[in-house]
Amino acid sequence: MRVVTLLAVGLLALVPSLARADEVTPPPVPANIQVPAGNNAFFVGHAVGTQNYICLPCPNPITPLAMCPASGFAFALFTPQATLFEDADEQVITHFFSPNPFENGTIRATWRDSRDTSTVWAQVNASSSDPAFVAPGAIPWLLLQVVGAQEGPTGGDALTATTFVQRPKTSGGVAPSTCNSSLDVGKEAFVPYTADYFFYKAAESDAEDRASK
Repeated sequence: MRVVTLLAVGLLALVPSLARADEVTPPPVPANIQVPAGNNAFFVGHAVGTQNYICLPCPNPITPLAMCPASGFAFALFTPQATLFEDADEQVITHFFSPNPFENGTIRATWRDSRDTSTVWAQVNASSSDPAFVAPGAIPWLLLQVVGAQEGPTGGDALTATTFVQRPKTSGGVAPSTCNSSLDVGKEAFVPYTADYFFYKAAESDAEDRASK
């Protein structure tokens, strides 16, 4: 009897999670960062962290010539460092840069599930600083496409079906304007930011998930 009760409690605990998956509604976004048709949002995490920059001569492997200021020096993003929370303020995902094992170690934006350590890597497809959407002094909104996914060491797969990640609702995070000369090279800046990250998966994955339950 005790086993049955525990099983019932466990199943009830899953209900809010499944309901959230059905209720994820992304906000309006600029046309160039809309997710392609056939992909549905299944999770949203609210990020709090920093955008971490280092001052380098420009151009460099991170900053192309077209983005270099006249000074010849610019802050380059070397990693974000953020924690994603659910609405209930539960930590669910960590976000950073790391080598993608599916691209011979290419450094990519990374999200790792805090519970089962499943991980996805993604590349930027498009960005927008459209003032109709993006707040003044905020980093751009982004659309990223997954280019690598890995289960956790015990088979966890909370994130592995992800196809796209969308970053709207940003605030802060813009690099300071204090990288202007060779004397500034090597200086680091850790700039607080917040954002929402919407995780999408192929629509057929939703159908498969429902069929397996």
